[in-house]
Amino acid sequence: MAYVIGEDCISCGTCAGECPVEAISEGAERYVIDADACTECGTCASVCPSEAISLP
Repeated sequence: MAYVIGEDCISCGTCAGECPVEAISEGAERYVIDADACTECGTCASVCPSEAISLP
């Protein structure tokens, strides 16, 4: 089950720079995680300053 980025995302890009498999990209409203590429390592959630990333 891949991590998801919620509405609290401030589009800072911190998560994208830290993702070891490059599964995060900038979306129309906020950053998004490619569920097929996500390895569920949790690095993105641990660095998110707005705590917008979690498991569904």
